[in-house]
Amino acid sequence: MEVWAAIYKYELFSEELYQTALQVVDPASSARIKRFYRREDACRTLIGRLMTRTLLKQRGISVSAMTFGLTAANKPYIANNYGTGSADRLTPFEQRGLLSAGIPQHEALQRFFWIWTIKEAYTKALGLGLGFDFRRVEYDVEKNILLVDKETPKGWRFTKFVLNDEQDLYEGVVAEYVGGQRTEIILESDSPDWLKIYHAVEFVEKAIYELRGE
Repeated sequence: MEVWAAIYKYELFSEELYQTALQVVDPASSARIKRFYRREDACRTLIGRLMTRTLLKQRGISVSAMTFGLTAANKPYIANNYGTGSADRLTPFEQRGLLSAGIPQHEALQRFFWIWTIKEAYTKALGLGLGFDFRRVEYDVEKNILLVDKETPKGWRFTKFVLNDEQDLYEGVVAEYVGGQRTEIILESDSPDWLKIYHAVEFVEKAIYELRGE
């Protein structure tokens, strides 16, 4: 397994870099990215598109041969034949846990991000993203138990990790379907070998260079 993470800072991502990077992705992706109201959402989506293309390029697939499609939920996937508001997306149990008396605000916020990221990781692994009703997924942070439709989803591994760029703390979750009857939720205490961390500007500049190299 290999996971790439890019630390994005709005004030460092220039308009010139944004416009140049848009020219590297396909027209459909570019048009979709431009429809975002918030620039930071557009930039994060753009970085995600560049990550996919850069990874394929490193695997020996030419840019001209890359083909992407959309799932029924309008989520992008690789089509080549190669080997807002959030409170209404929480279950009543999750909301009670965040609002319980005696929980410090910073701890409640940390719990919220674990709940949100594990829901997002699972639904994105299904290829559904926000098209999936997040209330069907319930995560008990204290007991480290995940339920989907009130049952444990069999055969999944969730790996939780934390990134610290010296100014901000980021929580992330990787969801993998590994098969079998067990479900694991693991917290990586140290930065794992499979996690590659980039600064967004540096990564995008590198991606533009590599993808334009053909």
